[in-house]
Amino acid sequence: MSNASISCPSLRQRAQDRYRAVWRWHFYAGLIVLPFLISLAITGALYLFHDDIDRWWHADLMTVEARETAMVDPSVQRDAALAAVDGEAFRYVPPAGETFAAEVDVSRPDGSRVAVFVDPHDGEVTGQMPYRGTVMWWVRQLHSLSLFGDNASLLIEIVGGWSILLVLTGLYLWWPRGRRGGVVTVRARPGKRVFWRDLHAVTGLFVGGVILFLAVTGMPWSALWGSKVNELANGHNFGYPDGVRVNVPMSDERLAEREATTWSLEQAQLPISEVNAGAAAPIGLDRAVAIFDELGLAPGYAVNLPAGPTGVYTGSAYPDDLSRQRVVHLDQYRGEALLDMRYADYGPLGRGLEWGINVHLGQQYGLANKLILALACAGIVLLCVSAAVMWWTRRPTGRLGVPPTPSDPRRLRGVLALLAIGGAIFPLVGASLILMAAVDALVRRRTAARRAVSV
Repeated sequence: MSNASISCPSLRQRAQDRYRAVWRWHFYAGLIVLPFLISLAITGALYLFHDDIDRWWHADLMTVEARETAMVDPSVQRDAALAAVDGEAFRYVPPAGETFAAEVDVSRPDGSRVAVFVDPHDGEVTGQMPYRGTVMWWVRQLHSLSLFGDNASLLIEIVGGWSILLVLTGLYLWWPRGRRGGVVTVRARPGKRVFWRDLHAVTGLFVGGVILFLAVTGMPWSALWGSKVNELANGHNFGYPDGVRVNVPMSDERLAEREATTWSLEQAQLPISEVNAGAAAPIGLDRAVAIFDELGLAPGYAVNLPAGPTGVYTGSAYPDDLSRQRVVHLDQYRGEALLDMRYADYGPLGRGLEWGINVHLGQQYGLANKLILALACAGIVLLCVSAAVMWWTRRPTGRLGVPPTPSDPRRLRGVLALLAIGGAIFPLVGASLILMAAVDALVRRRTAARRAVSV
């Protein structure tokens, strides 16, 4: 017998062992990630159209009739809101157009916060709701898992890392290896297992890249990895990107404590207004809004009002166009711009991550961006459903149906070594990989013991 004839079965066995090892970890990744992927896909698809949905759902509060009359001053709108709700105004959002209401956010004596909507044409209050109480803010909190507490956001890093593992192992399993069927076309009809296998593989081929992109661009929001990368991107210059001159007195308060801001400015500290003996009176809300308009902040910007004698007016604009993102802090006495931050001022890492986040949110490339991601989200749901159907039809009765163990356990070690690289980059993912490897070892031991008893 020739050496070639002896080596061929060995080569086939090694290839089969590799396939089984990858399949086994693909299964584990799906077991962990698929429930989250369905939730993330549905809530993410909805949030792509958050402005449109909010303005439709809360139309009685947020929309007004367009009129040719001049709008009343912002201070009049603020006073109308304070007449309706007892408290102190801390934020004002000028109307983004003639058919939109202005928003005045009020902190009440009991500590609760209320968003009051005012018709800017006549100063009449159209209604109120809890601050950040829109239906789409709730969807956003559900998407980020923040709805379940601060610690729940740690799952974002774990789910993101396992999603990357899911796609990479899925690509290996999809690889044709001489096959033609089930590569880019679906064989058979619904009801047949091969139909669901092909549907899963082909759908994964087309949405896998999007899952990778969304997983990577979602990582900046993670509690551990994201915060560390944020520090790296923004240095230690009061939370501002390296190279930005911060040569004004700074407070200990951070922008994110006052306003939902961009990822790059989450740690940015607020400057302070200088209070000198005989200083002029504060410029007031009307003048502050006029200055922000003169500076050219994009429509839809928000104004955070000064918190105390040393506070500042902060104008924040986060339009779809990244180049128009801007945060300006005004001295409340002199009206001088103390800091004027734009997207162009971020460092290279910050700009790259902000671009990824903006595309992730479906904002960077207009309607096309939203539609592509919405279709991808539908594909992700289909991918999860087809995976569940495949598993259900394959699994033995009363058992989990973990894919078979390679005949040579060393193949599993090789796959684990590759996974360890990702675990080193994402610490929480690495910890979960160690835990899952221990569970897998236990499963293999129990399976081997069960087989020994049956023999």
